[in-house]
Amino acid sequence: MRIFRILNNNAVVVIDGPQEKIVMGPGIAFQKQRNDIVPKGKIEKVFVLRDASSEKFQQLLSTLPESHIELAESIISYAEGHLLAPLSDHIHIALTDHLSFALERIQQGIPIKNKLVNEIKMLYKKEYEIGMWAKKEIKKKLGIDIPEDEVAHIALHIHTAKMDAPSMSESLKQASILSEFVDQVEACIGEKIEESSINYQRLITHLRFALNRIQQGEQFEPIDQDMLGLIQDKYKKAYEYSQKILDYLCEEYEISFPSSEIAYIAIHIQRLIK
Repeated sequence: MRIFRILNNNAVVVIDGPQEKIVMGPGIAFQKQRNDIVPKGKIEKVFVLRDASSEKFQQLLSTLPESHIELAESIISYAEGHLLAPLSDHIHIALTDHLSFALERIQQGIPIKNKLVNEIKMLYKKEYEIGMWAKKEIKKKLGIDIPEDEVAHIALHIHTAKMDAPSMSESLKQASILSEFVDQVEACIGEKIEESSINYQRLITHLRFALNRIQQGEQFEPIDQDMLGLIQDKYKKAYEYSQKILDYLCEEYEISFPSSEIAYIAIHIQRLIK
């Protein structure tokens, strides 16, 4: 393969048959010019990005600081090893662009906010672990200490790049619903829920699976009517809270929960009341 365009010291564009490819590796373009042969021993990654994606990636590689690009690639490589699965090629554009912008903001003293930190940490534990690894790597390589809010942003980018994952908008929507849900429960019971408690984790896990079933159009198992009556009678206040909160979520997000879910979530709320 011969170099068609040099993007930076570690990335070049080559023409391989009918395809245009981006080839990356440390020092792959050092002291090289157009039409020089790409040293095979330095090739670490090859991308075939089509249409606007290719142009966008080339633009990022030729304009962003190389240290930011190298960090993004390190995070992606670590993520694929940690998850034992390949990520979508688009992560190389999305994460690199996001990370560089975030680092610039931090250096300029502009705060980074993410109101869904707790929900992302709970929903995407492995991805959050990757974000924490990235936090240490960024501190080691650049001396920049990214906040937990940014760790959660990185985790969400990694999650949505998984081959079977929903889109970024769907992932954000689910996290937003969970955040709203927790806010509503806390307002009803009149106290802050301890996020590390087992009852909080059970509640969030239950609602998450319910949302996934609704999204995928799966049927819910009907609840036994005697059991439903028992819950309504024994946990009257918790049942009222559950119905009120789920009605609110239905109105806000146009999702519908069956009566069985109102009852089961009432049980979880009751544990928090106690």
